[in-house]
Parts: sequence; structure tokens; C-alpha cells
Amino acid sequence: MATGVLEKYGARQRLLDSDRLLAAILIAPAIIYIVALMGVPFVLSIYYSLSDVTTGGTDAPFVGLANFRALIGDPTFLQTLYNTFLVSGMTLLIVLVLGTIQAELLLRSFRGKWLVRFLILLPWTAPVSLSVIGWLWMFDSIFSPIDWSLRQAGLLGHPGALLGPATNLYWLGSGGLPMASIILVNVWRILPLGTVIVLAGLNSIPREVQEQALVDGAGYFRRLFQVNLPMMLPIFGIAVLFTFVFTFADMVVIYILTRGGPANSTHVLTTLAFFTGVQGGSLGQGAAIALFMFPVLAALSAIILMLIRRREV
Repeated sequence: MATGVLEKYGARQRLLDSDRLLAAILIAPAIIYIVALMGVPFVLSIYYSLSDVTTGGTDAPFVGLANFRALIGDPTFLQTLYNTFLVSGMTLLIVLVLGTIQAELLLRSFRGKWLVRFLILLPWTAPVSLSVIGWLWMFDSIFSPIDWSLRQAGLLGHPGALLGPATNLYWLGSGGLPMASIILVNVWRILPLGTVIVLAGLNSIPREVQEQALVDGAGYFRRLFQVNLPMMLPIFGIAVLFTFVFTFADMVVIYILTRGGPANSTHVLTTLAFFTGVQGGSLGQGAAIALFMFPVLAALSAIILMLIRRREV
């Protein structure tokens, strides 16, 4: 009997000392969280996209790929798809360029550096909805302080002015200005994240490498393009991934600024899915629109992570 007790005690001790058990216990909350908040909605979206379910009914008749076929032939959806890639691509490009410039400046020592860092990080720390409402006022068709500044500078509001004789530019209502305004706000909001990521990459470059490049007579641009940037490619990959995903999947900026207008010209996939599925009541079509984001984000994430891994190896 004593032998049996000892065997049970030994088995219990081995179980408590098991690294696999500890790993399973530690990772279980994350898995449960992902399954509950991402896995279940994803499966439901697939189910809804293959049905004609609405917010006002309880039935979900199966329609197969009818929702997807209807979207492919819809000019509004095709414009939305173009807008999504345009906003995400332009935001990504501008954030990478300006983020690299800001990170290079923040590496240098100067008076008031802490204040500059605070101002750069402020857009990222401010609540998105409140900051975008501030931009909504700045783009106001009558009281815009941007237009006022342009009028005071003589660039707007009189015959022969560079930006035209009109007293206001109507940022959110005419021509290509609504899309430009959306890209501007996205850049302003995500630039701090890009700057911090690039700054971390610059700080990770060994000082010996920089000193050797200086000894060899390399100027600033040669060091930037032949030393710093090649060594920072994995960091740039992370910046590209986060910037593109945050912009591609965001709907707050467009929802507050234009609500997809004028005439549905500024919709992206997230806003069109929301207005179609939630406000329009067609959950099936809304789910089908939202599902178009999954293959793009999944493919981009897989490609970037694979390139980063190869570069690190």
C-alpha cells in the first residue's frame, strides 16, 4: 500500500514539474480569448455571408455565393475596394517616409527633445474618436481654420489665388479632397507608431557598424541607404504590417468624417460592411463585404512574417 501511495505522489510531482503542462496552462487564457472574440465571430460571418439573414428576421435561408456574386457586379463595392487599397497604401507610404525622418531627428540630442517626443506621441495616445472630431471641425465647410489660414496667406478666396477664388475648399465634399483628408488624418494618427518602431530599429544598430561606416568615409545618405535601412528591414516589415492592418481594418476615421460620402465615394470595406449589414439590415451582404478583408490581411501577414524570418536567419 505504501508503494502505491509513493507512486501516486511521484506521478503528481512529475505532473507538477511538467513544462508542457505549465505551457498549456499559461497559453490557455490567450487561446480561449482568441476563440471567443475572434474565432466565433469569424465562423458566424462565414455562415451569414452564405445566407440571406437580416437584422429584422430570425430565418437565414441559404443562398450560397449569391452575396459575393452580387458584390462583384456592384460599382459601389468596386469603388470601395479601390478606396481601401488607396487609403491603406498611401498611408503606409507616407508613414514610412515621415516616420524614418522623425526617427532620425529624434536620435540627435537637442534642447526640448522631451517636448518633441511628447508632441509626436500625442496623436497615438489621444482617443481616436475625440481626435477625429477635432479634425472634423478643422475640415468644416464654413469655419475651417485651415481655410482661414489659407485666406490670410493669400492662397485662397480672391481672383487669381493659387487655390481658387472660393472662400473655402470644402475638404469633405468636393473632388479628391475627401480622400486626401482621410489619408491625412490616418497619417497623423498612425505616424507616432511608425516613428517609435523605426526609432527602435535605429537604436538596435550596433554603434560599431556606424563608426566603421564613418571611418570608411560614408556620408549620411550612404549610411542611411547602404547600412541603416538594409539592417532595419525586419523592423520595417513590422512597421508595414502594423500600419497596413490598422489602416485597412479601421472605420472610425471615415465614419466620423464622411460616413462614406459624398455619394458613397469614400467608403472602405469596413464602413460599407457596417452600413450595409448593421444600419442597412442586410447581415448576409455585410458579412460578405467584411470577409473580403480576411484573405488580404492573412496573405500580407504571412508574406511579411516569412520575409522577416528569412532576413533574420
